[in-house]
Amino acid sequence: MRVLFFCLMLLATGLPVTAQEASGPIATGNSAVQDLAIATRLREIIDELGNYDDVSVAVNEGVVTLRGTTTSMAEALALQPLATRIDGVVAVRNEVTETADIARRLNPAVGRFTARLEQLAIFLPLMLIAAIAFGLVVLIGFRIARLQQPWERLAPNAFVADIYRQLLRVFFVIIGMVIALDIMNATALLSTILGAAGIIGLAFGFAVRDTVENFIASVMLSFRQPFRPNDSVDINGDQGKVIRLTSRATILLSFDGNQIRIPNATVFKSRIINFSQNPERRFRFAIMVDRNADLRATLNLVNQTVQDLPFVLDDPKALAWIEQLHPDTIELVITGWVNQNDTSIALARGEALRQVKLAVEAAGIVIPDSTQNVQLIKGAPAPTVKPSETRQIEGVDATQDAALKRIVDAERGQDSAEDLLHPDSPKE
Repeated sequence: MRVLFFCLMLLATGLPVTAQEASGPIATGNSAVQDLAIATRLREIIDELGNYDDVSVAVNEGVVTLRGTTTSMAEALALQPLATRIDGVVAVRNEVTETADIARRLNPAVGRFTARLEQLAIFLPLMLIAAIAFGLVVLIGFRIARLQQPWERLAPNAFVADIYRQLLRVFFVIIGMVIALDIMNATALLSTILGAAGIIGLAFGFAVRDTVENFIASVMLSFRQPFRPNDSVDINGDQGKVIRLTSRATILLSFDGNQIRIPNATVFKSRIINFSQNPERRFRFAIMVDRNADLRATLNLVNQTVQDLPFVLDDPKALAWIEQLHPDTIELVITGWVNQNDTSIALARGEALRQVKLAVEAAGIVIPDSTQNVQLIKGAPAPTVKPSETRQIEGVDATQDAALKRIVDAERGQDSAEDLLHPDSPKE
């Protein structure tokens, strides 16, 4: 128990191992001359290493005893394997401890700090030259990026031109770093810097994934140009006229006059219906007729009625067909084409439906009513008078669309607003 307690006390006080045997066989003969040679050789080595002024060496029968203090425990432990390497050493007893003198322990740190200051003073002119070279290269790159041409000519819009400029600035910054590090003979640091920047960029990219995705979608949309200002579009169920495309969202004016902002990432991944791509547009509606009606004559009647309307185009022609048979009725589908630049598609559809209804009723064809009304009448029923309806064709010009166009033009008239849509860019 006493031996165990003594070992624990040694570990608690931080003392090194007291003895270490040298490897190899032990010679049978020994002399004071050999011990003196070992001690002399070990003192010479310790004096040459420095920082061991307070360490004494004693050798007896090949056993080396080291006593004294050092400025750190690492220096004390380094003496033990050094002593075992000397020829003739049988064992090493290391009793060197770490000094408690604060001033002595600080002397090596002060020396290292002074040496670094001297190295910095020698290295400072080279650093200044490297910094000047880096600044000149970056300044040249930033001045080139600030030019209007050729970036405005190469890019489809100002947003992409700014991206070109940012890439050029980054390129010149990297070139400046390479030149500066080469002047300081530290090009090996470039791979470390770029690797760290790549890791940081990857982590940052995951953190702002939605923002990066939206930014990339903005760039792609600015190149593709899937629509133009004032185009009537349907984007993921949102319908309206295009006001502008910004670096963050696509802005629409709904047909109700409301402003809709759709993130560009959603626009890029969604199905886009552009109603303004072609001036010709087809309207469509359905009516129900009695099952006993002459279907051929009814189809010819409704088809001719729609075709004779002045706002319906001759090519493509109006068309009608039987869509479905119901228990009591037959569903007919009627279509017609208009020039949506001159004609409102909604008004044209409504007027065509009204004229078809009047024509069918005038021909004696019954349009069944799906509702059933039960009336309890006392006495003789009063005669019902059906209001007369004129066959005169109502106006269907695109007045409402023109009003929306004026609103869009007013919105786009704000010079401070960002817009990535360019009329000279190729349209997808």
